[in-house]
Amino acid sequence: MGYFSSMFSGFARSFSIKKVKNNNGTSDAKEAADEMARDAKKKEKILKSCGYVYADGSNNSASVFSKRGEKGVNQDCAIVWEGFGCQEDMIFCGIFDGHGPWGHYVAKHVRNSMPSSLLCNWQKSLAQATLLDPEIDLEGSNKKLSRFDIWKHSYLKTCASVDQELEHHRKIDSYNSGTTALTIVRQGEVIYISNVGDSRAVLATVSDEGSLVAVQLTLDFKPNLPQEKERILGCKGRVFCLKDEPGVHRVWQPDAETPGLAMSRAFGDYCIKDYGLVSVPEVTQRHISAKDHFIILASDGIWDVISNQEAIEIVSLTTERPKAAKRLVEQAVQAWKKKRRGIAMDDMSVVCLFLHSSSSSLSQHVHHSTTFK
Repeated sequence: MGYFSSMFSGFARSFSIKKVKNNNGTSDAKEAADEMARDAKKKEKILKSCGYVYADGSNNSASVFSKRGEKGVNQDCAIVWEGFGCQEDMIFCGIFDGHGPWGHYVAKHVRNSMPSSLLCNWQKSLAQATLLDPEIDLEGSNKKLSRFDIWKHSYLKTCASVDQELEHHRKIDSYNSGTTALTIVRQGEVIYISNVGDSRAVLATVSDEGSLVAVQLTLDFKPNLPQEKERILGCKGRVFCLKDEPGVHRVWQPDAETPGLAMSRAFGDYCIKDYGLVSVPEVTQRHISAKDHFIILASDGIWDVISNQEAIEIVSLTTERPKAAKRLVEQAVQAWKKKRRGIAMDDMSVVCLFLHSSSSSLSQHVHHSTTFK
C-alpha cells in the first residue's frame, strides 16, 4: 500500500501533536484543534476519490471475501485500510451489512464515509486532549483521559454525524433502508471495536491448555436483548416474532406491521428511529497478547450457520492466509444448504485480521472434532 501512503506526504506528521508554549490557554488549544480538523477534512476528498484502500482480495495481514446470497444484489461490503491515517502501526477494518430496498447503497456510503470521519474526529479529540493538558500521559496509569476515551468519543461522534448525514443525503433513500457497521481500529498492540448492529467479531486465542478457542468480542444487537428491548418499548416501539419466523425477534412501529427490523441498532431506517432503533455504537477495547492469533469480522449470514469455534477452526486450518476469508464463506454456504434448506441464503462477508506476522500453522492448537469438506 505504499502508493496510498505517498499520497499523504506530511499527513502523518500532523498527528504528532506539538505542545502549546504560550499562555493563551483554551482558545489557542481550540484554534489548533480546529485547524487540524480542517486539515483532515481536506484529505477527505482524497480518501473518497480513492474509494477504499483494500476491499477485494487479500494479503498477509488480512483476508477479505464477500459473496452474494439468494435475495438479489449483494448488500454486504467490507474494508481493510492498512496504515490508517498514515500511521504504520494502525489498521482499520469493517463489515457493513445493508438491508432494505436501498441497503447496498447505504452500506457502501457508510463504509466510504466512516473512516475519514473517524480520522477527523480522532485527530481533533487527540489535539484537544493534548493541547488542553500538555502534561497528559496517554500511557500512564493515572491518566484522566486514556487512549480508549479518545477513541470512544471519536467513534460516538462519528456514528452520530454519519447517521445524520445519511438522513439528509439527496441521492440515497434510507427511510426504509439501513446498514450495520462493525469496525475495528488496531493501534499498536491494542484494538478498539465499534459495533452497530448484529455482525460479529470473534477472536481466536490459545487457552491455558494449549488449544485454540473462540472469544466473542461483540454482542449481536438483537431486539430481544433485555437492554435493547427495554429501550425500544420505552420509545413505544414493539418487539415480537412473526408466526412463520419463531425465534426471530423484530422491531415494529407502534401501530403498523413495519418495518420488522431484525436488529436493534443500525444506520438509516429513519422510519423506526423514533421508536427505539439507534445508531449508537458499543465501543470496547482489548490488549493483544502473544496468545491472540486473529480476529474474524463477519456479517450475520455466517453466524446463522457457523459457530464461533467452527469459524476459528476453519480459518486456522487454512494454510494460505489470503484464502482464509473465502474458505470460511465457502464452508458457511455448504452449512446453509444443509441447515437452512428451503430458506434463501443471506449475503456473507468476512474479514480475517491476523494479529502477528508469523505464518506458522495453527493446526496444532485445534481439536479436530469437526470435519470440514
